[in-house]
Amino acid sequence: MESQHEGGNKVYPSRNGQRATNTYNAAIDLSGDDTDYGCCGIFLLGISMFFIIMFFPITIWACIKVVQEYERAVIFRLGRLAKGGAKGPGIFFIIPCTDEYRKVDLRTVSFDVPPQEILTKDSVTISVDAVVYYRVQDATMSIANVENADGATRLLAQTTLRNMLGTKSLSEVLTDREYISAGMQNTLDEATDPWGIKVERVEIKDVRLPVQLQRAMAAEAEAAREARAKVIAAEGEMNASRKLKEAADVMSESPNAMQLRYLQTLTSISAEKNSTIIFPLPIDMINTALKK
Repeated sequence: MESQHEGGNKVYPSRNGQRATNTYNAAIDLSGDDTDYGCCGIFLLGISMFFIIMFFPITIWACIKVVQEYERAVIFRLGRLAKGGAKGPGIFFIIPCTDEYRKVDLRTVSFDVPPQEILTKDSVTISVDAVVYYRVQDATMSIANVENADGATRLLAQTTLRNMLGTKSLSEVLTDREYISAGMQNTLDEATDPWGIKVERVEIKDVRLPVQLQRAMAAEAEAAREARAKVIAAEGEMNASRKLKEAADVMSESPNAMQLRYLQTLTSISAEKNSTIIFPLPIDMINTALKK
């Protein structure tokens, strides 16, 4: 026989009618099959039912309870989980004086992980905060297996954030946020599964760097940009020199080409309305005069 709890997909088998076991905590029976209340318990249940019948219909207001669509009620009868799992939504029945119930909200809850001072793999201290979205998928487990499911999830999110980012370098933290968030979600979801918690989403909000590190990174980026600019300028000069060499080789093949270049230069100078005009003197004439 198998028992399925409302609001979750955890199944606890009972073998040959024996007590079902809780894989997370064997001392807690989540199936509600154990109804051995003892003589005293049965006597108290009988007295309670007697008074309910005697003072009916006045006592009916104390017996009927209502939970909303997004809520479930976990009932404890004489300290033991009642059979049938969590109740709701709608109307359910309790026995006054012997039954106690606790409401559990199944809606998604979000909370901020406080900024954590983390030392990265490359020995850089950063401050990181995140936001976590989770919901209760098994009301019975969230009550029976952990004292405070919300508080435990919050503390676990903080430690998981520190442990996860402590194995990453600064560049990985800045560039692989989606991968880190997915890893945190899987880790949290696996750890909180015995508590009846489903972690739906984890997002890293902000990564704060020390001021000195920000200045150093800015200076490094500026130096890298200047270096790239110098390399580009040097490549341009190299390409220009190659083209000039090719042009000189073409002009050296025809002496008249150099004279035409001289005349073109004079035309360009005269077009700018300069008061000074420089006449280039061919080097061959100077060499001839020097030889004489």
